[in-house]
Amino acid sequence: MGRLDNKVAIITGGAMGLGAADSTLFAKEGAKVILTDVASDAGQKIADEIGATFMQQDVTDEERWKEIIAETVNLHGKLDILVNNAGIVEVGDPENQTTAEYRKTMAVHMDSTFFGCKYSIPVMAETGGGSIVNLASVIGLVGYNQFMQDNAGSSGLNPYPHSKGGVVQMTRDMAVGFGKHNIRVNALCPGFIFTPLTTGLFSDIDTRSKLQSLHPIGRLGQPSEIATAALFLASDEASFVTGACIPVDGGY
Repeated sequence: MGRLDNKVAIITGGAMGLGAADSTLFAKEGAKVILTDVASDAGQKIADEIGATFMQQDVTDEERWKEIIAETVNLHGKLDILVNNAGIVEVGDPENQTTAEYRKTMAVHMDSTFFGCKYSIPVMAETGGGSIVNLASVIGLVGYNQFMQDNAGSSGLNPYPHSKGGVVQMTRDMAVGFGKHNIRVNALCPGFIFTPLTTGLFSDIDTRSKLQSLHPIGRLGQPSEIATAALFLASDEASFVTGACIPVDGGY
């Protein structure tokens, strides 16, 4: 028996990194996984490997969200789990970024999370409830420290912590608003994790060593460690957990 037997799950950004780890683990635990990503070839490859269904998706496109939800219901008759995982890390000088660059980060993180929840919640409510897991960040809880500002091109104008902090508050507010429908809304707040999106930060050995030292557990995280936390929140084992924004950050 898998922990997600007979559950239907949509996982965004499933072609690589945390999304691929989530999709793989959820499928292993019995879920019918709908894996979405803007990267069609990579997404289809993962889906084929784990027996999931791939759907191409730009998560900032509101109309595409409606289609994804409808296609999922047509395929499986319901939706039990949504993992709003898709994300980006823009590399550059935040103080000189354009408004369009700022809005892109906000859209990929905040807008997409809002759209996913907005169109999933009515479907979940019709069948008695569900679980939404949003991917925030420990940086959405504490902001970037001085080391990151000095060494990683981050500053108080960087939209990444702004957008992830927004996901934290969205999670809390939606948990209160939709608990009456037995819909749980929680967030994971990872520390620094080895993924294709973060390899640039880890390429310099001195920066990597300093980042490791910022985590009291003494190392950086792995995608599988975020996936196991997502599995818990998605499963019935977390049936009394909602509105939680859980750091999975090695103590960062």
